[in-house]
Amino acid sequence: MDSVETWVNDIRQAAKGVIKQVPRQHIIDCDKDGSFPNKLYDTMSELGLWGVGLPEEHGGMGGGVSAMVALVETLSAAGMPPFNYLITGFARMAIYSHGTPEQVEQFVKPTADGKKRIAFAITEPNAGTNTMAIKTFAKKEGDSYIINGQKAFISGVNDCEWMLLITRTQLLKDVPNPAVGITPFIVDTNAAGIALNEMRIRVSPPDRQYEVFLDDVQVPAERMVGKEGEGMKGLFVGLNPERLMTSAISCGLADYAIDKAVEYIKERAPFGKPTGSYQGLQHPLARTKARLEAARLMLYDAAKRIDMGERTGAVPSMAKLLCSEVATEAFDIAIQCHGGYGFDEDYDLITLLPCARAQRVAPVNNEMMLNFIGEHVLGLPKSY
Repeated sequence: MDSVETWVNDIRQAAKGVIKQVPRQHIIDCDKDGSFPNKLYDTMSELGLWGVGLPEEHGGMGGGVSAMVALVETLSAAGMPPFNYLITGFARMAIYSHGTPEQVEQFVKPTADGKKRIAFAITEPNAGTNTMAIKTFAKKEGDSYIINGQKAFISGVNDCEWMLLITRTQLLKDVPNPAVGITPFIVDTNAAGIALNEMRIRVSPPDRQYEVFLDDVQVPAERMVGKEGEGMKGLFVGLNPERLMTSAISCGLADYAIDKAVEYIKERAPFGKPTGSYQGLQHPLARTKARLEAARLMLYDAAKRIDMGERTGAVPSMAKLLCSEVATEAFDIAIQCHGGYGFDEDYDLITLLPCARAQRVAPVNNEMMLNFIGEHVLGLPKSY
């Protein structure tokens, strides 16, 4: 067994320790009363899991992307995708890879135990897939930058101390390449001039999505991550890991749906024998299970490649495509197996369907994955 497999197995066992202490019911109860699932994240903190994927020299426990995938997949298979952990993980990758030692000390190391968290604020109302079309602008004034703009679909920002805010320091029309002029800043979420508006989105309750309004927000120049105008370099570091984390959510949720379906049709016997004995239900479940295991193999292969230093977007893109598709397929057949009860929230399938479906849209839609595969794997002309 190699070191990556050892990490994966160890993290899976640790994640199961979280599940023993924090059942899915905790998440359901938090959704009902509008509270944050503190018990989940506090238990992860107690077991040291917030440091998974964060290099040891930055206060974490290491393990790389493979360990992160194992953690996210295992918790998702219990119906508890750890979105706050994911988002902080993406943000701190950009900071420790392109930030200063002082920034790592001040903003990255405190996240190793989950006591401090970082939101990732990049998407805007008119800049989703086309990241470089963002308009939030940072203007230099003395030793600070004044930031104005709007972000949308920012997950969990209300529960974070900081956000990695992606801005433009040069207007799109003034640069020779759209990737030029992008600059990230580490911003206090309670800074003067910031207003949050909760969006009416129920993708993975009780996690929340927000619009973020920035009105003359003053940020010290030392909060800039990397060199001015070269922020895309830092963002690319987390691009493929981000796709794999959402793929891990998909695989975990697919496991959850299949397990619920199998459990139900083993017992449901309206005509004297279990409905699980009928090919009409058994075959679709078997086919989905086979596709899930194939997608999972690609997911862990992609994670291992990244951990070994391979620079490729092909395998992560294909993994994201397959994992997200099999997740919605799993929920579809699981709901079909339950009949009308599949739509009853007490059976806890329809509640997680939006989360599974969202992985085909976020962090980048599957159509763009197909575009990437067509162009960069098959060598076909750009199709968009």
